[in-house]
Amino acid sequence: MPRVVVTGIGIVSPLGVGAKAHWEALCAGQTGIRRLASFDPAGFPCQVGGEAPPFKIGDFVPKTYRKATKVMARDIELAVVAADDAFKDSGLQSQAYTETPNFDGKRFGCNIGAGLVSAQLAELGAAMTTARSAGDANQLDMAQWGREGMTQLTPLWLLKYLPNMLSCHVTIIHQLKGPSNTITCADASSHLAIGEAFRTIQRGKADLAICGGAECKVNPMGLLRQTLVGRLNSSSNDDPAGAVRPFDVDAAGTALGEGGGLLILEEFERAKKRGAKIYAELVGFAASQDSYKITEPEPSGRSYAKAITGALEDAKLSPGDVGVLVPNGLGIATHDRAELAGIRLAFGEYAEKIPISAMKGQIGSLAAGSGAEAAGAVLALHSGRIPPAVNTRKIIDGAKLNVSGQTREAKIDVAVTSVFSLGGQNAALVFRKVEA
Repeated sequence: MPRVVVTGIGIVSPLGVGAKAHWEALCAGQTGIRRLASFDPAGFPCQVGGEAPPFKIGDFVPKTYRKATKVMARDIELAVVAADDAFKDSGLQSQAYTETPNFDGKRFGCNIGAGLVSAQLAELGAAMTTARSAGDANQLDMAQWGREGMTQLTPLWLLKYLPNMLSCHVTIIHQLKGPSNTITCADASSHLAIGEAFRTIQRGKADLAICGGAECKVNPMGLLRQTLVGRLNSSSNDDPAGAVRPFDVDAAGTALGEGGGLLILEEFERAKKRGAKIYAELVGFAASQDSYKITEPEPSGRSYAKAITGALEDAKLSPGDVGVLVPNGLGIATHDRAELAGIRLAFGEYAEKIPISAMKGQIGSLAAGSGAEAAGAVLALHSGRIPPAVNTRKIIDGAKLNVSGQTREAKIDVAVTSVFSLGGQNAALVFRKVEA
């Protein structure tokens, strides 16, 4: 069976645009969670989140494609920026950069996880005002919406908000014509997308794939949905940097963020032949479903553990081989307790020994953009640096975890990253160091 390696990494996050900027800020212990600035959050209980630094999308696409950026929602922009970063990092020359690509586009796949893309309220609201009921201006007249309201939207309006448009734009820009798919399973989307790309190359259906996910939840609709299900921290508006506390006794809820991470996976012999920089080998993937509750994970952690155990078995590795774990670590007490239970089930006696890097304390919950954390696991393995768990100071319920508030140097041969999402979907990935 073909071996699969990581040869390119692209990240955009609240800590920086580009994998290099993100990683340096992460290891420096910086936090990207602040009072929201892209809109006025004053009417919301939680007014903090992780927003990516400013960028111009036109700088990340070919000049001939800039007109298409008019139909890119924020989520799409994030994916396009991360893809550009990953391609430039990999040394692969796509049609975005040259007339003579150094790969066969028909053998290059694309799997990008996405979330529920929120419409721009100003754009939608302007159209809806024309469809107010004649009898009550606070009511929407659906007949009037059909006659007048919809006509106020551009004919291509819907193309900005379909989840599959993240992968559509990336494949068009780079002319990737291999197996392509979009996965929308909330926070687990990125890991599942990476897992599917992994299997595609293993089956010989592609030589390369760009995979991961991106999402923006720092908008009024995203904030409203998460507020209604009680997941956000509303007590740290004056202390944004301390808002997300994974596995900590003072955890009071999570904070939303925007961003994503994309990996370029490549068949090992092909990567070696072209002299590619190889970050790590992807050796294990597994997923599971607990179906416990739409808003909370199953408390025993059995299903979460099943994904990790399955990924380790797929990799033919044991818990004692793992050098770093990048967990979900939302900073929501019920979720963290369930995850801790799953970690104990999956790792047994090693649960307290394996170094853990809980990254959401610095970037918030990127949801489908959790590919940034998968990329973080690869970078930790490659660099031998374990980013700090800046807001994990006293473990919940007196439990023990191997965490540190400082970046640690370590010899790491195996990295595991795991995630769960609303609705009970779990996924885990195992990366191994490739020796020279």
